Amino acid sequence: MTETTAATGPSLADLEARATARRDRPAYGHDALITCDRLVRVFATDGVEVQALQGLDLLVRDGELMALVGASGSGKSTLMNILAGLDEPTAGAARVAGCDLLGMGSKERLRYRREVVGFVWQQTARNLLPYLTAAQNVALPMQLRGRTARSKRAKAERADRLLQMLEVAECRDRRPHQMSGGQQQRVAIAVALANDPAVLLADEPTGELDSHTAERIFAAFRTANEELGTTIVIVTHDQAVASEVRRTVAIRDGRTSTEVLRRTEVDESTGQESLISREYAMLDRAGRLQLPAEYTEALDMRDRVALELEKDHIGVWPDERG
Repeated sequence: MTETTAATGPSLADLEARATARRDRPAYGHDALITCDRLVRVFATDGVEVQALQGLDLLVRDGELMALVGASGSGKSTLMNILAGLDEPTAGAARVAGCDLLGMGSKERLRYRREVVGFVWQQTARNLLPYLTAAQNVALPMQLRGRTARSKRAKAERADRLLQMLEVAECRDRRPHQMSGGQQQRVAIAVALANDPAVLLADEPTGELDSHTAERIFAAFRTANEELGTTIVIVTHDQAVASEVRRTVAIRDGRTSTEVLRRTEVDESTGQESLISREYAMLDRAGRLQLPAEYTEALDMRDRVALELEKDHIGVWPDERG
């Protein structure tokens, strides 16, 4: 016999009204600069297949500054390589600034990497050519873009403006070995911004730096976001960096699992500002979500859970029947 509960939950009419309201509401994806829909990436080595991404969904709005976090092997670096045009997904859909990452040919992919996205690697030495000065490194992407790019003078002026904006103007005529690690990374950010990309991607950009230097690198990203309006996505394991952004998305087992949103509130009586953080579980198209491990472990939730639909929420309890 099927168990029934008292009629405290929403009625069928209520549920239909809510569904209609959702259909009428504008979709988040309509103003998203980055859209990943059920993204899959499978690697095959010696006959063994490994799923690095297992149906990942992600939306990033134009102008956002956000962080992606996750344990080693979670899939976050694989996702960054796909968004950067350095790797191709196995299945699903991915679009960045109107570019279909699954439908691009080799020439389109090259143009995409030169004009649409900028990339900053973790290894400081990987970002800059050692025999060029800082100004020459920043000007190089503009030269590679071709004849439609700026004049030689305009390229030099833009390189100088970017170096000044990121507070490394003193490094203009220095080669990488003459700069500190922090200076190299800020010059690398200028290189990534040279062609005015729609998106700047950074993979563990503070991984080789001390905490004080890391703060200055993140300040450079914030400056680029605020002054140029560039959308920036940072992969990091550094919680101090992740807590500096308004939105942090966690990836676990190849899927987006949780999301932390932060906002500033002002106490009207005292005028003091406080940062409010709230964590959300991500719900995919099939209605699946990943509950945070610390929650399920605290309540010994395994294999299955009990659900109950209330008027304004869904209750989730451990399965007491074992």
